[in-house]
Amino acid sequence: MDISKWKGQDIVSFQEDLQNEVNASISEKSFYSHFKNNTEKLPRIDILNILSQYCKYQNWYDFKAKHAPKRKKGSNIFKKLLFTVVGIGVLGCVYFVIPIQNTFSFCFIDQDRNEPVIKIPVDIIVLNDKQSPFYTKSDSTGCFVWKTKDDFIHFVIQSPYHKTDTIYRIASSSNQERLQIQTDDYALMLHYYANGKIEDWKNRRKELSDMIANDAIIFQVLPHGLGIEIYNKNKFINTLTTPTRSLKNIEIIESKRVSGKIVKLKFRVKS
Repeated sequence: MDISKWKGQDIVSFQEDLQNEVNASISEKSFYSHFKNNTEKLPRIDILNILSQYCKYQNWYDFKAKHAPKRKKGSNIFKKLLFTVVGIGVLGCVYFVIPIQNTFSFCFIDQDRNEPVIKIPVDIIVLNDKQSPFYTKSDSTGCFVWKTKDDFIHFVIQSPYHKTDTIYRIASSSNQERLQIQTDDYALMLHYYANGKIEDWKNRRKELSDMIANDAIIFQVLPHGLGIEIYNKNKFINTLTTPTRSLKNIEIIESKRVSGKIVKLKFRVKS
């Protein structure tokens, strides 16, 4: 496409490519003034230097010396530079519009219920290098898809009733990952208590009772190497449904399920 016909995203892509190549960019105003309009007036010398460096020359004078040493009219030299930039710019735009190399796909699963997290979207902050943080949410199916030229993804997940976690994955052949996230029972119980949702609190207790086997082995790893404390099912459920400060710091270390029921659970209370 002729550079004079480039539109918003084409210009943005070109600006980003300039930033990546020469650690500098030109304003959209300058782009429209000199690239999209016919003018005999040359851009400022700093813009000419940026464009020349983008074309792998030291500066504007280096470009001018190698391409038109005997010409006196700067506008003709600029046209040659512009032609070179267009050629490289086209390659840059192709770089931005070719099919993305890697697609990362995640579906968020509530670790307790073993069901997709769909009632409230999960907040996602993508932290890949050389990019500003990108904020998005999981979709109606509890999933999230990210396409990138990078061979990795680094992101943070946040949810009102699930624990914040930071995820790092490298590209693989796996099309989609079911990513388990832990319920934040402290936030959940506070919500039930603060809003008088007694029925929801009772339902939560029933959910926990249904998911934990009656003979489950549950123990807390005590701090400072003091050993362990054994819990029965009811005591553990009471611990998870009373919004004390200690509940906020509970961390599940290990869990084992048989036929959908938790039969072994190890946790600790972080100080």
